[in-house]
Amino acid sequence: MTMEPPAASAVPYRRPEDCPRARTRLYREGVCLSENFPVADITGHLADPASVVWLDLCRPTPADFAMLDKEFGLHELAVEDALDEAQRPKIDRYPTHLFLSAYAVHLDPKGVRLDVGEVAVFITGQALITVRKDDQFDLGPLLARWDASPDLAVHGVAFLLHGLLDLLVDGHFDAVSQLDEGIEQLEDLLFDERRAQIEQVHRRSFQLRKNLVVLRRVVLPMREVLNTLLRRDLHTIDEAMVPYFQDVYDHVLRVTEWTESLRDLVATTVETNLTVQANRMNLIMKKVTSWAAIIAVPTAITGFYGQNLPYPGHGTGWGVWTSTALIAVVSGLLYLAFKRRDWL
Repeated sequence: MTMEPPAASAVPYRRPEDCPRARTRLYREGVCLSENFPVADITGHLADPASVVWLDLCRPTPADFAMLDKEFGLHELAVEDALDEAQRPKIDRYPTHLFLSAYAVHLDPKGVRLDVGEVAVFITGQALITVRKDDQFDLGPLLARWDASPDLAVHGVAFLLHGLLDLLVDGHFDAVSQLDEGIEQLEDLLFDERRAQIEQVHRRSFQLRKNLVVLRRVVLPMREVLNTLLRRDLHTIDEAMVPYFQDVYDHVLRVTEWTESLRDLVATTVETNLTVQANRMNLIMKKVTSWAAIIAVPTAITGFYGQNLPYPGHGTGWGVWTSTALIAVVSGLLYLAFKRRDWL
């Protein structure tokens, strides 16, 4: 099953150079013995039941999977999902392995562009195979996280998988935190009457809603992914690693709830902005109408005294003073009445 591609930028946020086609690591009894050895050596390493191998493929081709099919028995549907773009975050179970699809996310410092990088994972009893469609997911933090927990390395594939998922979910958490800060900054602009700020509120609110929609597509299915991994019948996670995966699951729930609340908050902010604009327009119309009513008084009086027919005071000085007094008194009374009602 596929989904619409998340709104990722065409410009990667990582280093622009191409990522290595393949990277490897060998663990035996919780110790990293070798790194970046040839892919052809994997078969010999897996002959030892105590060995665990990590293989990373960047921008793989069908030929890259063909050389692994004999060793791992990768299902054709899983390989197809790993090669296709924009898979929905999910976990599928096959006779010889599990297939997991997830996304790494990164929000630029200005909080405008949300980049996503798809990561496909094959999980077997002795190997973890990660497949990156591009180099937007940097392996440096992942390797550092694995190296920072050598005491957990004895748990093999579960240890490697936990480090990967924990890093991905932490990235989701950082992104939603930045979006929350962006919404707070947006709220500060709501009551600024400058035209430039009003336009900025419109642009920022639209971008925030767009980023939250993309983030929700990435985060929400992760609950089911973690739920499935924690099932005991899969035998992927041993008892010692269960609390660590439950901690990742807790983070997924927090990110999901936070994302949902931010979507509601952005919607409320947009509604508030429209209400503020409507109130400002009503105030402007009220002032314009009040001044128009005041201006109508001298117009009506001077029009009356400008008739070509005789009227009281016609052709006399006191008629001019009478009209002038009427204009001043009636206009003043209207001004005071409107001011008392806060129309001016």
